[in-house]
Amino acid sequence: MSVHAEDPAIEVRPIGPGDAGEVLTVQRAAFVSEALIYGDPDQPALTQTLAQLEAELVDAGGYVAIVEGRIVGAIRTRERGDVLEIGRIAIAPDQQGGGLGRTLLATAERTTRCRTAELFTGSLSEANIRLYEDCGYEEFERIEQGDGTAQVFLRKRLR
Repeated sequence: MSVHAEDPAIEVRPIGPGDAGEVLTVQRAAFVSEALIYGDPDQPALTQTLAQLEAELVDAGGYVAIVEGRIVGAIRTRERGDVLEIGRIAIAPDQQGGGLGRTLLATAERTTRCRTAELFTGSLSEANIRLYEDCGYEEFERIEQGDGTAQVFLRKRLR
């Protein structure tokens, strides 16, 4: 277990199968705002089941952020060759804007052996895009979805 150096009240540790229920709760709460932005309540992060998340955690890694004994944030990762794939960064709504997303992203980047990190978000998720760009990510691909939105793929060189 590690403690966030800038705020000892934040504990960051690897995600485990036993975290699935709490992570799913945080994920659903966090992604409601995305559903509102896109006008789509069927976002995969909102429709994912506990069984699906448990199965995903068997093959994927990541980290959780804990404050006062409660999981308040999560990031999922998967190493594919020399690329760290980052997905589903979720921060509890009452904790958003306090740097937990940056902390989880930095932890994932620091602890991988991969040379590059990649992630994606939707084109209407402007706050997410700004966060990723502020953390050193650059857009390398945009795939139009046919509904006026696009998937925006971003990459960062780690080493």
